Amino acid sequence: MSLFPGFEPRWFEVGEVVIHGVVGGSGPPVLLLHGYPQTHAIWHKVAPPLARRFTVVATDLRGYGASSKPVSTPDHAVYSKRAMAADQIRVMESLGFDRFAVAGHDRGGRVAHRMALDHPTRVTRWAALDIVPTRTMYQRADRVFAQAHYHWFFLIQPAPFPERLIESDPDFFLNWHLSNRRAGLDAFDPAALAAYRTAFRNPATVHATCEDYRAAATIDLEHDEADLSRRVSAPLLALWARHGIIERCFRPLDDWRDRVISVTGQALDCGHYLPEEAPAETARLLADFFG
Repeated sequence: MSLFPGFEPRWFEVGEVVIHGVVGGSGPPVLLLHGYPQTHAIWHKVAPPLARRFTVVATDLRGYGASSKPVSTPDHAVYSKRAMAADQIRVMESLGFDRFAVAGHDRGGRVAHRMALDHPTRVTRWAALDIVPTRTMYQRADRVFAQAHYHWFFLIQPAPFPERLIESDPDFFLNWHLSNRRAGLDAFDPAALAAYRTAFRNPATVHATCEDYRAAATIDLEHDEADLSRRVSAPLLALWARHGIIERCFRPLDDWRDRVISVTGQALDCGHYLPEEAPAETARLLADFFG
């Protein structure tokens, strides 16, 4: 059974890469972006209710899922959030959407943040789920953060160290990583979990996702430093998990207001994976904000 009944699978040729995703519904356009270590499947409980009011596009970021995994470069620019954001702009252009709303969970929220900075005339409104700005998270990293977000420091180690370890047993790594949160593996639909496992059995996915994190610790920070004098003009909805590290270690609304002119938001009574742990509330809040 399809995780997205009524949605059309699509492959978008956007420059050097092909981006995979699904499209459904009608109305104003909304782009949904996933995080690590997942695919667009994370939105399978949120996209259908949104599609009653919006044209919903849910994609795999470059390097993830069924999207292309281009060869990286020493500066990791191929997997910068700037490059990932440009992919998604082209996806929406190919569908005829010059302006749209975007919601990103985890890594997808970082792509949405860069998109709103680099393409301010394209993003009407945006939502970031269970993150604060990358630069802020690195600056305030402490023991509690490092223990919960061990992968921020593991995945950025030079290749092929993390790749070899993950590839030795990708199912174990993925299951452990996903279950190392409040709800455990029970939060995930078996079909979605199968999609995540399939993706991570591909060594190219493992390498590309490590490159995503290496970019975050290098070139992405350079881009962020260069933009410290600018704040995002598009309104932001910040949602985060009441039972997660963002709640424990950061001040989400204040932290985002340092980088965005207009910010609203709240915590949801769930763990990190908001679209799968609290899908009804996530969909309602997104629909209200984007509507």
